[in-house]
Amino acid sequence: MVEGQAITAEQIDELLRFLPLLDIPGRDCYGASGGLENTGDGAITFPYPIYPEDVLQFYAAAGQSCWSDYTYHPAEAARRVHDDAFIARATLDELRTMLTYCVRGERFSEGHWGAMLESGRVVAILKRLRVLREQIR
Repeated sequence: MVEGQAITAEQIDELLRFLPLLDIPGRDCYGASGGLENTGDGAITFPYPIYPEDVLQFYAAAGQSCWSDYTYHPAEAARRVHDDAFIARATLDELRTMLTYCVRGERFSEGHWGAMLESGRVVAILKRLRVLREQIR
């Protein structure tokens, strides 16, 4: 992986403000579903997630260029995102790669953002980020 631009304490804090909002056991991270409606001409639209505002805000913040790894490998990032031991020792650049996977996945699979939240992957990444943030206080 190629290291990206330096991430500031303020940029870390911007993401960490979402931790208490997202770390709620049993929280519905999808909010609602759209679709499955007759459009009037006999066509039925497919369902799609309608995310709560704080989820949209989190992914907008996590999608900023400072958090983007433009050289990441999706399959490798996916493996790491699902490995709790890896997350527990991840560096800031490795967290950047995993966040890139979490953010970009929605482009290819609607519902990916919600799945990353409900499975605890994003919260695990944010908790590791909090540990790294405490080291630079």
